[in-house]
Order: sequence, then C-alpha cells, then structure tokens
Amino acid sequence: MTARDRRDRDDNSEGGFTLLETLVALALTGLVLSALATLTAQFLPNWNRGIDRIQHSELIGISMQRIAADLAAAEFIPPGSDEKKKPLFEGTPLSVTFVRTAIGPNAGIGLDVVRIGETTDRGRLVTVRTRTGFTPLPEGVSPSEQLHLADPVVLLRAPLRLSFAYAGPDKVFHDDWHGADKLPVAIRLTVRDTTSQHVLAVSTVTPVHVDTPAGKSDDDGTGDNSDAQNNDNNPVNGPGKRGGS
Repeated sequence: MTARDRRDRDDNSEGGFTLLETLVALALTGLVLSALATLTAQFLPNWNRGIDRIQHSELIGISMQRIAADLAAAEFIPPGSDEKKKPLFEGTPLSVTFVRTAIGPNAGIGLDVVRIGETTDRGRLVTVRTRTGFTPLPEGVSPSEQLHLADPVVLLRAPLRLSFAYAGPDKVFHDDWHGADKLPVAIRLTVRDTTSQHVLAVSTVTPVHVDTPAGKSDDDGTGDNSDAQNNDNNPVNGPGKRGGS
C-alpha cells in the first residue's frame, strides 16, 4: 500500500458521524422536545384561565354600566293617570322596579317598566333585566299584579350577587324604597362574590337624574316668572305717561 492510499483511507475514516454520536444527538433532541412540551402544557392552561378571567371581568363591568345607566334614567311616573300620585318605583335589597324611557333597536317613543333583580335559571341564581311597555294602571291595582315583564337579559350569574341600597336627600342609604313621594337621589350597587364574601371593585353608586315630577320644584319658582309676565303685559306707566300728558 502506497503512502497515498494510506492518506486517502485516513481522510475517509475521519469524515461524518459515528453511530454512537448520532444516537446521543437524537437523545438530546428528544429531551429538549419533551421539556418544551412539558412547559407548553403547563403554560397554556394558565394562559387560558387568565384570558377567561379578563373576559369575565369585562363582562361584569359592562353589565354594571348598563344597570347604572338604567337606574340613572329612572323617571317620576305615577302608576295611574293621576299626576299627584307617588312614582312607580319599588326598591328592595335584591330587586328594583322603575319606569324609564324605552330604549332598544325596535323601541318606539314611549316608556318602559324595567325590573332588575334575581331569579333562578337551571337551579342557580342569576340577576336578570326584564321589561314591558308602560300603560297607566287602574285605580287600586297593584303594579305587581298587572305587569307582565318579558325580554329577559341575564346580567350576572352565580356566584356573583347584586344588592341595592337607596338614599334620599339626606344621603343615608336604606335597604328598601317604596311608597315614597320622590325617587331616591342615589342608588348603591354592591356586587359580592358569595364564595369568598368579597365585594368586587365594580360596585358603585349611581345618581338618579330625576327625583320629582316634571315642572315641579321645591320652591316652585313661580314668583319671578309671574312678575316677569306682569311686567311684559303691563308697561311701566311712569315717565312714558308723564311724557304724553
């Protein structure tokens, strides 16, 4: 064998991977892939739970905004045709019934009777908004007997529970509000997690924009207006009259 043949054989023996090196590389690759799969399996459920928690919080916030907007739009509307009656407003710790301007894609010009309160859905408590068109009730008829509410919209589900409190001009909150001459000035909305008994940060207080009938105020304000009308109808007979004589 010549020196050239030996040199060619040595070059061929040094090129490529041996079987042992290939097996070690495959084992390392498998370890890396299994570690990545383990990390991914632990990370994705936590990621999904975080996304679900954020979406759930956003839905709760949207529901509370809708409830607050509804209550703020409550109007002083008596249940019957007599304008001197008390407003149709029934507030309890877990529900509230009131009248507001009709809203919705198919709503026309008119008023709605709205109830926001608890009911059961498949054996679990839910907070639902229901409504019906407002029509004056006959004398001596209770609103609860005559109203047939429909169009339910679920706002909150268990374990969340919504409670109400009502404040008058004295800013003192009470659990009930019914039979009053005025609407409450403010309504407190408290959302509580029944599993932990924690009050959620979305709890709020919403003001009621109208608490007396239209055209009525505490001091009437008719004195200045009547004086102004008298001045317009009766010109001043001072200097003008003397100038004409």
